[in-house]
Amino acid sequence: MRKFEKISLEQFIKDTKLTEKDYNNIIMPKRATQNSAGYDFHLLEDLILKPSEIKIVPTAIKASMNQGEVLMLYIRSSLGFKYNLRLCNGTGIIDSDYYNNENNEGHIFIAIQNEGKETLNLKAGDRFAQGIFIKYLTVDDETQIKSVRKGGMGSTN
Repeated sequence: MRKFEKISLEQFIKDTKLTEKDYNNIIMPKRATQNSAGYDFHLLEDLILKPSEIKIVPTAIKASMNQGEVLMLYIRSSLGFKYNLRLCNGTGIIDSDYYNNENNEGHIFIAIQNEGKETLNLKAGDRFAQGIFIKYLTVDDETQIKSVRKGGMGSTN
């Protein structure tokens, strides 16, 4: 089943150092219009990003999806065009087996960099990234893969 969920309150406090009140105010990703491909991710707290600065932004969100699907993350177009904000890895890839992993429950973090010339000030609740679910293909002659994800980000080396 394809869906977004909040991480647990315990994981939220561990990963963000925010409070239960902040947890209750999490805005779930949603599409802005009927024909929007991307689900907008919202900031949990105010964000100040100086020129050339990189920050890893917690979302408090995890994504469940079907086998053969991936969630691809992008910066919102307006932030890229107007302020030269970029994802550090270009496009974020959230694999289906990242969901509920033993290290962080599948908590999605988004690394962003201000490549502009001015400090960027965003407010809690602002939309800053978007996720698009995509079906993907594999090669026909692939050897059977038996390994299973054991951890969180970067755990597949």
